[in-house]
Amino acid sequence: MVHDCISHGTPIYFQPRHLTFLWPWFLVPSAAAYAFATLTVVCSIPYSRGTHVHAATPTSDPVPFLYSSRGFSYLFGFPSAAAPMTWLGVSPSQMMFSFYSIKQQNFLLSNDMNIGDELNRTSQLVSPGSNFTLGFFTNPDSNYTYLGIWYTSDEQSTKVWVANPSTPITSNSSSIMIDPDTGKLIIASGGITVVNISDNQSGASPNLTATLEDTGDFQLKNEIDDRILWRSFDYPTNVLLPGMKLGSDLRTGRNWSLTSWLSNEIPDLGAFSLNWEPVGEDSQRLVIRRRGQPYWTSGDLNNQTQTFEFMNVNNPFSLYQYNLSYVYNNEERSFSYHRFNDVRPMWILTADGRVFNGGESMHLSFHEFCYGYDSGNGCVAGSNLTQCRNEDDKFSLMNGDFTPNEVESSYDDNSSISISDCMVSCWNDCSCLGFTTASNGSGCNIWTGPKSAKFTVNPQGNSVQKYVFVAASKGNDSKILIWAPVVAGIFLVLFCCGLVWYLKKIKLKREDEKQLLELMDSSNTKRGGRKGSDLVVFSFADIVTATNDFTEVNKLGQGGFGPVYKGKLSDGREIAIKRLSRTSGQGLMEFKNELILIAKLQHTNLVRVLGCCIHGEEKMLIYEYMPNKSLDFFLFDETRKALLDWPKRWNIIEGIAQGLLYLHKYSRMRVIHRDLKASNVLLDENMNPKIADFGMARIFKQDETEAMTKRVVGTYGYMSPEYAMDGTFSVKSDVFSFGVLTLEIVSGRRNMSFSYLDRTVNLIGYAWELWQQGDALHLQDQTLGDSCVVHQLLRTIHVALLCVQENAVDRPEMSDVTSMLGNDTMLLPVPKRPAFFFGRSVSNPTLVEDKTDGGSVNNITITQMEAR
Repeated sequence: MVHDCISHGTPIYFQPRHLTFLWPWFLVPSAAAYAFATLTVVCSIPYSRGTHVHAATPTSDPVPFLYSSRGFSYLFGFPSAAAPMTWLGVSPSQMMFSFYSIKQQNFLLSNDMNIGDELNRTSQLVSPGSNFTLGFFTNPDSNYTYLGIWYTSDEQSTKVWVANPSTPITSNSSSIMIDPDTGKLIIASGGITVVNISDNQSGASPNLTATLEDTGDFQLKNEIDDRILWRSFDYPTNVLLPGMKLGSDLRTGRNWSLTSWLSNEIPDLGAFSLNWEPVGEDSQRLVIRRRGQPYWTSGDLNNQTQTFEFMNVNNPFSLYQYNLSYVYNNEERSFSYHRFNDVRPMWILTADGRVFNGGESMHLSFHEFCYGYDSGNGCVAGSNLTQCRNEDDKFSLMNGDFTPNEVESSYDDNSSISISDCMVSCWNDCSCLGFTTASNGSGCNIWTGPKSAKFTVNPQGNSVQKYVFVAASKGNDSKILIWAPVVAGIFLVLFCCGLVWYLKKIKLKREDEKQLLELMDSSNTKRGGRKGSDLVVFSFADIVTATNDFTEVNKLGQGGFGPVYKGKLSDGREIAIKRLSRTSGQGLMEFKNELILIAKLQHTNLVRVLGCCIHGEEKMLIYEYMPNKSLDFFLFDETRKALLDWPKRWNIIEGIAQGLLYLHKYSRMRVIHRDLKASNVLLDENMNPKIADFGMARIFKQDETEAMTKRVVGTYGYMSPEYAMDGTFSVKSDVFSFGVLTLEIVSGRRNMSFSYLDRTVNLIGYAWELWQQGDALHLQDQTLGDSCVVHQLLRTIHVALLCVQENAVDRPEMSDVTSMLGNDTMLLPVPKRPAFFFGRSVSNPTLVEDKTDGGSVNNITITQMEAR
């Protein structure tokens, strides 16, 4: 086998319990073999443990490598090409070739080591799935060496754990091993223990093994009973990985918390710690402490929805990819998280006291510095302000220099102080104008002088960046006298502007009241309260307050009609506000139409409107808040769609059908929705569907079956052919939209969002061809997995194809649809060819996704369409 490896250059990979080498260059005695000298081969020799050593790169100088296990040593020499190869402990017949030397730093140990094994500064442990690597790394500024763990794919990036942050190594001969006398993990140099890594008291045992897991956890275990004696997850540094805990174990008294580095370059213990500090079972929060004092808090964890949120976490939707969890009982109070996808997730407590989400490359906390005078963005207010500082004073990072003859500079080279210590020192010194740190982030350089000292900004950025003190207000009595006339003039102008604004506000208010009176006459809207199905008219000021002035953080989404915001009323109720844009085409008529309809419609599968607001040209509808957003948010996202298993999708299909049946048959008015699509189906906290957006709906009389319009509205891909081409609509138009939506729910694909490699085809055509071929099951979303009920899914596809038939008369009514779905014994008719079938027959099932999402339109023209 080895001879074949040499002759043909074929890689050979052995199972564990072999000592393995990656041989990039080699020579063999025969002249013909020299022709293969550039081939890369992996060969191995038997070895007693499950350890591998890999070498990959040749070098010009021969370097011996000593590897030992359980008292046996193997010395692998690197002789010249002309000399015969001799191995200690290996017969000559096993060694048929020699090789050039290999760089020592390219030896990589596998994921475990045992008593007698040593991991030196040029060797590494790699987890089984190659997620994490453990090894030594050196700070380039200080030449100090540390033992750490990092993501294998990004060695130069963040170290997720450091074994010796406060005790760096200077010796080049250091190595990590399991102490044969004590059974502890140690870093030793010249036979002397330099650092005790583990604190286990189990004593030495030949069965001890140290293992690097794929989670990033470095564990010391007893192989006999697989008992964990020590683990790095119990001693975190500045990074929280998925599965790690923050909090406390009440049984052992162990506390899990993060401690920041002194700077971005120095792993020594910094000023900040991140802790999990529950006040009670209903008050769970993260707290950053600076030198033991509360500095920042995340606010209480909102566990009322499926996606936990922290009040003071920047962009809570960034946490959607995380599964946040906590434990609160008599034995443990802890917090942890898991990531839904396979990016490199990690929460980093930075040297300046912020939490950085490494997976998303963004800060989870709002604050930059917490100065002690405010409690905004999660900052914890201190007890007293320094006498010379005022609220809103701050430090600003600038490029530039102070005027040399006006200021004095002093440098404190204390290597144990960080940037936050410099900030506090400067903040408490009334003469301090600014500060910076050394290039490695430690020590303090402080500039002091009079407040009148000048700072010149360098726009080229050639000078050292400094944190410069910026006062919220400056001045003295003489300046007040100088500025008094100017201020008086400004106040006069402001007064005039205020008067004009007030008069305009009165005018707008009267116009608002006029429009609201019209609405109240037509929709039973009551101002200031609710009676039965009556609606509330909200003031614009209430809506602005509820949405925090329509901030981006509160924005839930964007549709063709305009943005939707999340808000919170003064009584604590959460609401959703649809703010109609001026360019949406949905004017006062559609606004009144939706308000009147929803006020009179009451069904569990219809969204409930709470009220409205008109302010000038602003028109807003206020709905009950749906925490799980709309159906398309889950259905068309490759990650989130996995949360919709088949029972949930079946429940959603049934709920939509029941909502349409109510609109068409059982409500006080016969209503045609005309814009049914995935984005207009909202999901409550239990993933129950609620049909929304009735701005384009039409009311039919009970004896009226269809109507015509010249103004075609709706969404391309969901409109029935008779409506799109002739403007004719009826209840069968909604049935067609329901069929399209059902196919989308089953397949997880948009109707108009994909094509075959040889031509374009929509979802309806694709489903029809699969049905004709007897392969309808191939339509199902692959993420459904084992949750799928096959006969139920096939029946659902059958009913959907009946709903999308080309002729409206062939389509069933919603009462028939609900019966077909709910009665497995009911015989179903054979569906006829559907509408809008594109292209040729299916020749290649491979799909090319297109992420385009069509929005609702009020006037559309459809061209290049073939209706069959």
